[in-house]
This record gives sequence, structure tokens and C-alpha cells, in this order.
Amino acid sequence: MPHRSWTLLDSRTIADYEFVRIREDQYRFEPTGAEAPFVVCDSADWALVVALTGDRDVLLVRQYRHGVQQVVLETPGGVVDADVSPEETAVRELREETGFTAERVRLLGTMLPNPAINSASCHVVLAEGCRRTCEPSPDPLEKFEV
Repeated sequence: MPHRSWTLLDSRTIADYEFVRIREDQYRFEPTGAEAPFVVCDSADWALVVALTGDRDVLLVRQYRHGVQQVVLETPGGVVDADVSPEETAVRELREETGFTAERVRLLGTMLPNPAINSASCHVVLAEGCRRTCEPSPDPLEKFEV
């Protein structure tokens, strides 16, 4: 629900893909009467995993990312599916991307990483006591370096 200073005049979907929907919302800013369109990216929430080994080393994943068109180093993580907790997502993504399993996981907090244009929340999960238990299992379009 918009803040009382803003009136939603119209909303239309621009593009709708499997993982993201782009929409344009037309608003009026009531204090001035000015109107403007705002582009919003609706996507699922995701979990970001801060994974620590028993020696307190941080597990990172190197992989190609299309948004920046380069190979980047990042924490494991992924989309939080419906009816799945951020902690369960963290356990799944940690195993899939690194082959590691954690002794303990806990939610550190939830943030809105880019609320100006994106509706998704990012759940930060701490995974401690991580140890290698299997090989990573990337999707057909993924390649990880742990």
C-alpha cells in the first residue's frame, strides 16, 4: 500500500519471465501533484549464505553473472521457493553450489537490497561448521569454482 503522499494511478506489466516480472507504475505525488512513472522489478526473495568452515574460513563461489557480464566472487545463495524457509534455502544452495553441509544455520536478518526498483527481500543466513560432504551439483547453465 503506497504511503499517503503517493497515489497509484495505474500499473501495467511490461515483461513477465520465469523469475522476474517488470512493471511500470504511474504515481501522483500528492504534496505537489506531480506525476511520474516508476519501473519496478518483482522477483522472489532470495537467501544469501555466510558460510564458515570449522576453521572460520568463508566459503565463496566464483561464477559468471549475466547482469554484469563477468565472472564474480560471491557468497552462495539462491531463490527462496514458496513454502520454504530462508534457512532451508541456505542449506540447499550451500550444498548445490559448494558441496558443503553446515552444522548450524540461523537467520541473521532480512533486508531490502534495492527497494527503489526491486520488491524482493534478501535473507542473510549464517551457516557455521561447514564441511565438504559431496560434490557441488550445478544446474545445466551453472559452473562454480569454490
